[in-house]
Amino acid sequence: MTMNATRLLRRSRAEAASSGSPSGAAAGAHRPDPGPPPGVRVRDLTVVYKTPLGELPAVGGVSLTIAPGTITGIVGESGSGKSTLALSLLNAVQPPGRIAGGSVEVDGLGDVLRLGGDELRHARGRHLGYVFQAAQNSLNPLKTVGKQVLDLGRSHGVDDLPALVRDARGLLERMGLDGARVLDSHQHELSGGMRQRVGIMLALVLNARLAILDEPTTALDMITQATILRIVREVHKERGLTTLMITHDIGVAAEVTDRLAVMYGGRVVEHGPTMDVLGAPAHPYTQGLIRAIPRLSGDPTQARALPGRPPTLGTLPARGCVFRERCPLRMEVCETTEPPRVAVEEKTVACHAVAARREEHA
Repeated sequence: MTMNATRLLRRSRAEAASSGSPSGAAAGAHRPDPGPPPGVRVRDLTVVYKTPLGELPAVGGVSLTIAPGTITGIVGESGSGKSTLALSLLNAVQPPGRIAGGSVEVDGLGDVLRLGGDELRHARGRHLGYVFQAAQNSLNPLKTVGKQVLDLGRSHGVDDLPALVRDARGLLERMGLDGARVLDSHQHELSGGMRQRVGIMLALVLNARLAILDEPTTALDMITQATILRIVREVHKERGLTTLMITHDIGVAAEVTDRLAVMYGGRVVEHGPTMDVLGAPAHPYTQGLIRAIPRLSGDPTQARALPGRPPTLGTLPARGCVFRERCPLRMEVCETTEPPRVAVEEKTVACHAVAARREEHA
């Protein structure tokens, strides 16, 4: 850490000691109350990527509502559009991709897709916190964690930098780390689980109200994974956040989320309360994902892999149902018509077969 950063860290320790409070107790004290957790409303979001075949949709007309104060999970195979959707919430899709249509309304911010320049930069961090899939990608290998906290504070115009460092240290200690040591460390001096927790700290230290976690447990051992999931739940509750978690692991989603959206081919095919989606899946893709989970007990042959392969940008059908090539319930209408959204109790399901069954029982 630079001499300036070291002085600020020492000052934050001294202030915490003189106040008789633990280092994390004053978290957020130098900033006004950020208010209640925001709701998010994604409407008809379309994201395309420029390819030799033209612009192809990675996210196609997605609509999704995230209730304030909830943890919503997005699951699906690799290439289903999960991370692209998450980046769209920050208006951070990079070329050759672009957001071609739709809106992302966040309470207190308005339509994020209409923000630009300094307004968008300040929204990221102050309102929207993002934890990247590979934690090391969010860390500068040439700077200590403490120096990066200071850089973050300066870029967002934080006046009380010692208090910001104190907040960072308190968050790290809340997550079971030696805050002072981590702030003095470079990326290569930290384990994968420690870097993941540093990523969570950097996403939250400016009191962001919407936390977006992209595969927060990827490549971590089971014990570290369980620790990260516990931290996610506790920080979400204690800080009063709205949280979106991207994952390919249904077990992770079942552990922490309140609601679950299942994506395939850039579409949301099923969405509802997590226990309803996992306990009584209605879409054949959701059923296939759950059927493919290996069992720790009983007959291991009960696990069945989904047939075929997930589509790529170049193989996504231009019309009809994107799942039809792998679907056991395929119907003639699936070839030409986009599936309607059907209400099944508290869930919405985009499937012609489900819609046909609903009509039969109406």
